[in-house]
Amino acid sequence: MHDRRSPRPARATTLAVAMLACGLLAGCTTAAGADDGVSIGYFPTVTHAPALIADGEGLFDDRLADVGATATTQSFRAGPEALQAVLAGSVDIAYLGPNPAVTAYLQSSGDAVRIIAGSTSGGASLVVRPGIDDPADLRGARLATPQLGNTQDIALRHWLTAQGLAATEDGGGDVHVLPQPNSAAVQAFRTGQIDGAWLPEPFASRLVEAGGRILVDERDLWPDGRFVTTTVVAHPDVLAEHPERVQAVLEAHLDALALIADDPAAARDTVAAQITALTGQDMDPATLASAWETMDFGPDPLAGALRDAAAHADAVGLLPDKPHDDFARLWDLALLNDALAARGLPAVAA
Repeated sequence: MHDRRSPRPARATTLAVAMLACGLLAGCTTAAGADDGVSIGYFPTVTHAPALIADGEGLFDDRLADVGATATTQSFRAGPEALQAVLAGSVDIAYLGPNPAVTAYLQSSGDAVRIIAGSTSGGASLVVRPGIDDPADLRGARLATPQLGNTQDIALRHWLTAQGLAATEDGGGDVHVLPQPNSAAVQAFRTGQIDGAWLPEPFASRLVEAGGRILVDERDLWPDGRFVTTTVVAHPDVLAEHPERVQAVLEAHLDALALIADDPAAARDTVAAQITALTGQDMDPATLASAWETMDFGPDPLAGALRDAAAHADAVGLLPDKPHDDFARLWDLALLNDALAARGLPAVAA
């Protein structure tokens, strides 16, 4: 029987906060994971459900305790914000979208990040107001994304380009893309300040509840409906110096995925409680159930889809102009495959 726990908010210790502040200042160096703690970052969104479950159910704590370590978790609003923490070295392991993960890899010349597992596919849509029935109706429209250069922002800009519509980084062009926090975008849609948004779940479902209609379900743009929404990344130094800690976090991640597969209702309850604890916003059960149906959760990092997503970012000018050698060092799946083999599950590949 699974040991149910009361979900709890992410724990940002004084050390972790100090490390984040230090990492963002020029000339200041940090050493996340230097003591017995492992700093883990994720977003309070349904697309990060495995992280929310692993934290809320105490799975990170339990698995890390087995190797004499502790978990420190912190939440971020969007990928670029988490990216800065990864590049600063103030987060050891993070749940990230594909574009921030690739950007971190390129900006650090491959030194700051390795993808160690997959997490989530799906869970993103372009929702628009009534009266917008096809791409041509978007000319002059105002659309929101979570943050410039984040996964949904790239997806929208690439899709607009394919429709022959231009959108500049400063909000100009045929369609005005106005990045803003997810909750702010929902409110802006309700008040008519924007005409729609390309958002992750549960915010896409909230736009539908606010009177919007789905113009693009991103699953329809990908083979078999599978694309990378969330991956698990680790700093290479932590992989090299503390592989047992990374293995413990991966075990917790797989425990969370197993809970999602075995008891979706309990998984949703934990996700809802954790989001409320982190954001102060209650999750409507119907909204969460609707959002849940748009996602698949699993350990496969969907490497081919991630390479395609990187090509999309490059095409819209939001990929760092650095050589990438086909991202040869981006994936390190050895520990994950060891854990999968121990559970009798098939290996994944890059």
